[in-house]
Amino acid sequence: MHTFTYDALPGRIVFGPGAARRSLGDEVDAFGARRILLVSGGSATGPARDLCVPFADRVMAAFTEVLPHVPVETAERARAAAAGADLVLCVGGGSTTGTAKAVALTTGLPIVAVPTTYAGSEVTPVWGLTQGTRKTTGTDRRVLPRTVVYDPELTLGLPAALSAAGGLNAMAHCVEAFWAPGRNPVSGAVAEDGIRHLAAGLPGLAADPAGIDARTSLLLGAYLAGSAFAGAGSGLHHKICHVLGGAFDLPHAQTHAIVLPHVVAFNAADAPEAMARVAAALGRTDPAAGLHDLATELGVPAGLRELGLAEGDLDTVLGDILALAPADNPRTVTAENLAGLLHAAWTGTAPSRGTDA
Repeated sequence: MHTFTYDALPGRIVFGPGAARRSLGDEVDAFGARRILLVSGGSATGPARDLCVPFADRVMAAFTEVLPHVPVETAERARAAAAGADLVLCVGGGSTTGTAKAVALTTGLPIVAVPTTYAGSEVTPVWGLTQGTRKTTGTDRRVLPRTVVYDPELTLGLPAALSAAGGLNAMAHCVEAFWAPGRNPVSGAVAEDGIRHLAAGLPGLAADPAGIDARTSLLLGAYLAGSAFAGAGSGLHHKICHVLGGAFDLPHAQTHAIVLPHVVAFNAADAPEAMARVAAALGRTDPAAGLHDLATELGVPAGLRELGLAEGDLDTVLGDILALAPADNPRTVTAENLAGLLHAAWTGTAPSRGTDA
């Protein structure tokens, strides 16, 4: 008999090709919003503006200064832009959602999220802010979007390389749900299904980047991945990536995609049941090697050094990561074996199951 705790999080999901064009106005109307802050950035700015045309008279301001890892200064400017608003509408990727969350964290404003990538953060109560080189994360239900509109058509403009890395980032949420501190049977089941959808969508994306079926499968997998992460919490993999990302401003999805196979290899021998479930859902005999091969097939950079990280940089964050490593990680984390894991991820060496990474 399992003993576990599971928090079922509230939230409305609207999913399907064309859903944003058809349904966004109605979803905004459901809140009775009269003064909307629109948060978007980069390539999502144009589509966001187009989606708001039916209710443009209610968009009181648009915040477009979105930056990765949500610097505190960016959050403060977004909060200032929200003065007088009664709803935050965010259209974009994980950094855009993170900026909207920073606003909700201090204002309590409801969020309607329209993701255009596979970040998954739109269904989690987790927020993150970076000050200097240190990224801080926390959990607060105020930042959980009330409604999420998933429209695979909005992901068609995302380049194939970024889509592949984003899909593997979502895969990390699923895999880690099996050993994160809040692991539970519900999140495990959701994660397993998420892996199946991602594993089906990623090769399809590589074969036809404009194919809506692969994009739909990936976006559904990303939603399931975010839901699994929300229920299970953050484990060793995410601690590593958050420290690296905050300290060296590394690209979020690529960092997760590179590190994931090495964390899986690190934990594999001590988490056989989890590995069996991941392998079955992934359709690969060895999850660590399979994830590394999949990343290679999709053109993801082989190692962290290809993202511009210097080998000596690993030593500067080793202590920070070690301090955050969960005590109940399947394998006990030490300075020595953690250094080995980080070095393997830096070189991009193909992992071997059950080794010290």
